[in-house]
Amino acid sequence: MPIELFNQNGHICLMFTDLCVEGGEAVQSNQFLIIDSGTGAIIDPGGNLAYGELYLSMTRHFAPHKLSAILASHADPDIIASLDRWMTATTDAKLYISKIWERFVPHFCKAGKTTGRIVGIPDQGMRIPLGGSELIALPAHFLHSEGNFQFFDPVSRILFSGDLGASMVGASAAQTAITSLAEHIPRMEAFHRRYMVSNKVLRHWVQMVRGLPIKMIVPQHGAPLRGAAVQEFIAWVETLSCGIDLMTDRDYAVPS
Repeated sequence: MPIELFNQNGHICLMFTDLCVEGGEAVQSNQFLIIDSGTGAIIDPGGNLAYGELYLSMTRHFAPHKLSAILASHADPDIIASLDRWMTATTDAKLYISKIWERFVPHFCKAGKTTGRIVGIPDQGMRIPLGGSELIALPAHFLHSEGNFQFFDPVSRILFSGDLGASMVGASAAQTAITSLAEHIPRMEAFHRRYMVSNKVLRHWVQMVRGLPIKMIVPQHGAPLRGAAVQEFIAWVETLSCGIDLMTDRDYAVPS
């Protein structure tokens, strides 16, 4: 069952947390559905493990053929490996993804299924119409992908943050929002130090989001952050050393 993150005046945000955990081999990931004025958008639809359950779960709340947008934060397989099934039979929706990935997307799909349906998001981001509202694609390059975007919903004031804010927890733990960051950091730190590219990029991101009225940060892996945890997370990553900050010449040596 999806988690209802927001539901007010016909604007609904749903999170699916447990669609690709069968067998325990795949990383836990979240998928999102936003509905407004009779249309909808999926954020990070997931891999093939998630498709069937996501489709069935979605039909209980919204007709998949009414989707107008599929939004991809980046091009990893846990984000868009199921794209062929969405683009072939499920919906006529357009795919929004970084312009640097738009020519790679057809490799996920049958020939011709992406023609005229890919919107390359420019590096500076864009506003994406959804029913009577819009979603804002925010630049989050190198956090962790070269072409990477987060999606801010001004109605719910939720920032769908992709891999930034991710935590390594199970599907059941992902359903409970974190309101105080300190005890949650051990579930996040190793991932962020390895996958985020540099503190310089994190500081650029902090400067951008501090001016947004964010009520909740919802990553693609793990639990949402809300309340005090939102600003605590922003303050934490502002000083976090990660990625190339931590690399030395010992990390680039021919194996013996």
